[in-house]
Amino acid sequence: QVQLVESGGGLVQAGGSLRLSCAASGRTFSIYTMGWFRQAPGKEREFVAALTRSGSSTYYADPVKGRFSISRDNVKDTVYLQMNSLKPEDTAVYYCAATVSPYGPMSRAFYEYWGQGTQVTVSS
Repeated sequence: QVQLVESGGGLVQAGGSLRLSCAASGRTFSIYTMGWFRQAPGKEREFVAALTRSGSSTYYADPVKGRFSISRDNVKDTVYLQMNSLKPEDTAVYYCAATVSPYGPMSRAFYEYWGQGTQVTVSS
């Protein structure tokens, strides 16, 4: 089993920045890819970004390309999501996720482990 705990959410004005963290524990050696998803009220959970354990591959959803950056510290078993130039439409609960599968890094169906989520609110 893998446990994921997010932190770093909050309220920020449009144009501002936030950095989310996700600390993994348990059988972290089995993780192949870690990712971030988000869910706004009344909408489905959607992919944001993902990064393989080796760091060799990164994936971003089109709405966040050029503004968000995903990184990880394998020593700390922590993945980060740096969010810059935030927009009101980025407001959502952000979830960290992990998968042992090398497939479907942008599909939530392939992720076995999920954090509890952290709220990000961007005011206009």
